[in-house]
Amino acid sequence: MPYTGKVTNPESLGRILQQARLLNGWSQREMAARIGTTQRYIWEIEAGKPSIYVDRLFALMRETGTELTATIDPRSADG
Repeated sequence: MPYTGKVTNPESLGRILQQARLLNGWSQREMAARIGTTQRYIWEIEAGKPSIYVDRLFALMRETGTELTATIDPRSADG
């Protein structure tokens, strides 16, 4: 069953990504290994850590009236 949420800032994006990871049964370390990065990087994204790129992305979205939604479609850890 898919879950959908509105992404309004880095924190909400991080929470949605964290929920997706948890619904798939992956730890931060497992997620990092799956995408070739570090556990710390996953933690920073899920915590909504500010970055120039993300700050500018959300500023651009606000200025243009763009809304972003994310849909979580859980899959098996083998996927």
